[in-house]
Amino acid sequence: MSGFVDEAQLNVRGGDGGAGCVSFRREGPVAFGGPNGGDGGAGGDVWLVASRNVASLLAFRDHPHRRAKDGAHGKGKDQHGKKGESIEVMVPEGTVARDMYSGELMADLVHHGDRWIAAPGGRGGRGNAKFWSNRRRAPTFAEQGEHGNDRWLKLDLKLMADVALVGFPNAGKSTLISSISAAKPKIAEYPFTTLEPHLGVVRLDADTEFIVADIPGLIEGASEGKGLGHQFLRHIERARVLCVLVDLAATDGVSPAEQERILLHELQNYQPEMLERPRVVVGTKNDIGSETEWDGLRICAPTHQGVRDLVAKMAVLVDRARLAQPSRDGIVIIRPEVDGSVVQRIDANQFRLLGRSVERVVALNDVTTPEALNWIDDRLKKLGVDRLLSRAGAQEGDIIWIGDFSFEYEPDL
Repeated sequence: MSGFVDEAQLNVRGGDGGAGCVSFRREGPVAFGGPNGGDGGAGGDVWLVASRNVASLLAFRDHPHRRAKDGAHGKGKDQHGKKGESIEVMVPEGTVARDMYSGELMADLVHHGDRWIAAPGGRGGRGNAKFWSNRRRAPTFAEQGEHGNDRWLKLDLKLMADVALVGFPNAGKSTLISSISAAKPKIAEYPFTTLEPHLGVVRLDADTEFIVADIPGLIEGASEGKGLGHQFLRHIERARVLCVLVDLAATDGVSPAEQERILLHELQNYQPEMLERPRVVVGTKNDIGSETEWDGLRICAPTHQGVRDLVAKMAVLVDRARLAQPSRDGIVIIRPEVDGSVVQRIDANQFRLLGRSVERVVALNDVTTPEALNWIDDRLKKLGVDRLLSRAGAQEGDIIWIGDFSFEYEPDL
């Protein structure tokens, strides 16, 4: 079975936050002194990190779940819980992460060191010491820990290469990459020998090296889903330079010029801007196709005829493309969450409040104790919930939902 995987599903879950503690100092004969319950620790985060040391998405094929550690609960004597350990999930450079259900682009981890927080950990609950006030001298409640973010992602790998070898099946791409680098793809005399992309490093001297990708063969109609090549067209997207190979010894009657036309047409159909990339077109198998009409560069990879000239031309084009696209340090991708609150009408007498702030007020607190309910009521008022509900047309007695919690609306008089 192939060891190269360029598509995968990944479930990431941040650690749950630890619960806050309800505790009181014991001062001599006084059973309940001031509150001293500590906060729970925040849950760990799950990060996706691009690494040049990872070649494919194989690690997620049979083991798609990654979870960070939970935060510890708070304790008495103002002891806060320990933060949960975060984890870094290494993915290849060029990995694109999308929400598996909506298809929304979440992160494009192009270069080594690029990172994205895929599943933030839950916030730790506050201990009862945080709820002390002149009006509330002995709070008997604390917050629960917040659940970590849990989501499914679809990962797609688009190979990072300086040069992509593009051609029909059995056009000599694998033979060429094996002759100019240490890559050793399987080579045989039948179509679709290459079933997975291969990368090879080409070194001309101590200061000049570049990466070449052997892309599985395209056929006419590949951009519309025909053959095997359509699965790998995305791997050409990242390449700085295209090397189009035409078979001078083709026995099916398709001339080199017609091969070039078809290949460029498929690239244009898939992504028109690909034709704007620097490219070199070369005829392969010149040892048995030397009589074929072709005005361009010719090579015979097994005997290395013309290969040196081709590699030199690749190096020049790669150098120009690199200068036009300066290198940069790894970046951190941040996607701020919308924090505003909105009201959604369910029916004539029911409304739902949505928004991280209002949902967190309910999710973190014990809605079964009167004291905690009073605190929730105060917090919702400070967040302007009464005003939002009034503007939405809520009437006294209507049912208001926040998550799984509901209450009857009583407007302020």
